[in-house]
Amino acid sequence: MHLFLKEFLKAGFIGTLIFLVLSIISYAAGNFNTSWDNIGYEYGINQLYSVPLYMANMPFFYYIIKKYGSALFKVRPIVTAFLGAIAITLTTLFIVNMFIVTVIRDGTVSGFLANQKLDYYWVGLVVSIVVTSIFYGVYYYKHKKETQVQQQKIIAKTASAQFDALKNQLDPHFLFNSLNVLTSLIEENPPAATKFTTSLSKVYRYVLEQKNKELVTVEEELKFAQLYMSLLKMRFEDSIQFTAPERVSNFEAKVVPLSLQLLLENAVKHNQVTPSNKLHITIFEKDGNLVVQNNLQPKKILRESSGVGLQNIYQRYRLLTKRQVFVEKSKTEFMVTIPMLTNISVVGQTQEAYISDKRMQRAKEYVEKLKGFYAHITIYCIFIPFFIWLNYKSNAGFPWAIFPIVGWGLGVLGHASETFQWNPFFNKNWEERKIKELMEEDNEL
Repeated sequence: MHLFLKEFLKAGFIGTLIFLVLSIISYAAGNFNTSWDNIGYEYGINQLYSVPLYMANMPFFYYIIKKYGSALFKVRPIVTAFLGAIAITLTTLFIVNMFIVTVIRDGTVSGFLANQKLDYYWVGLVVSIVVTSIFYGVYYYKHKKETQVQQQKIIAKTASAQFDALKNQLDPHFLFNSLNVLTSLIEENPPAATKFTTSLSKVYRYVLEQKNKELVTVEEELKFAQLYMSLLKMRFEDSIQFTAPERVSNFEAKVVPLSLQLLLENAVKHNQVTPSNKLHITIFEKDGNLVVQNNLQPKKILRESSGVGLQNIYQRYRLLTKRQVFVEKSKTEFMVTIPMLTNISVVGQTQEAYISDKRMQRAKEYVEKLKGFYAHITIYCIFIPFFIWLNYKSNAGFPWAIFPIVGWGLGVLGHASETFQWNPFFNKNWEERKIKELMEEDNEL
């Protein structure tokens, strides 16, 4: 009921605007009667047409938007939208005309049907089409802005994810804890401190060497996991039991780099690791996958986790393959399964392929924009002579057709500007000059 009332008020407001525009055109043509009785009567008749036309077209307008969404401005959807609007408009005009003749003017249905002419529908149809075009134009502009905002959000999220992926390659807490362990070992056991320092340097060397690679062999990753766990064992002594295979069945199999380290780090970070509650971590091969499994004994006080570790692995695998990363959790165990990849199972792994896909996607989007614009300008060109002919047939003595032609033309010009990325005021040269000016101002500060 609230929505109906809201739309009804909109219909009355739009009808009033239409009445004002038509009154100005009639006044300029010298055909406008300024008596208050005539103005009130004409306004009432105008609203009798405008409100039903609006209320009849709005449900169809919302239906079209809901059905097609972002694809609305392709050729078929936009043609369907306008044909539907024309059909609804003609039907509504027929009903309103019948109501006026039979109810307000005390005529008969047979008399109404006998006197129907096509000319009775042209003005209402043209006005309805112009208003419908404005609505679709406003929706197009709104959708364009929302799309731009959404794209900026996606870019921001992507940049944030990339930043987090680098930031969390190795947990900073691991480095601080390692340095604390090293400090204690220097005093208590210098030979062990030397061994710890050597292992720690190898860990960070591996991180620096492998972090920008897309894939590394499973054997390399397993060796690094052994090295990483040796550091943790020095810190937690016998509180961690770690088991991993020396090699895998397929020596060419690969995984994303540092994936094992992130999973091992998560296991230690989220579970109790004490002599009385030992943490058992096992890595094994199963059905072409690598499985990292640990017993579940959650810490009672756990610092808040961002979940970046697992998301990092999810996202990198999603870019490389259709095979999925699986996480299974029970009351006693936590298990993560990551695919071991071969050349056959890796898709789109090169930067060139990624860039090519992006270019293809942008090209398709541009073609769709072109098709939408060409459909728009074709419909506009068809209606220009129609407006002129209707102006001639109305014997108004005033070229009122110029108003819908110029108004709609501005909409076509805006559509062209958006499609071809052209702006006479804020073009690329203006942007470059402005950016240069701002940079120079910053340098002077």
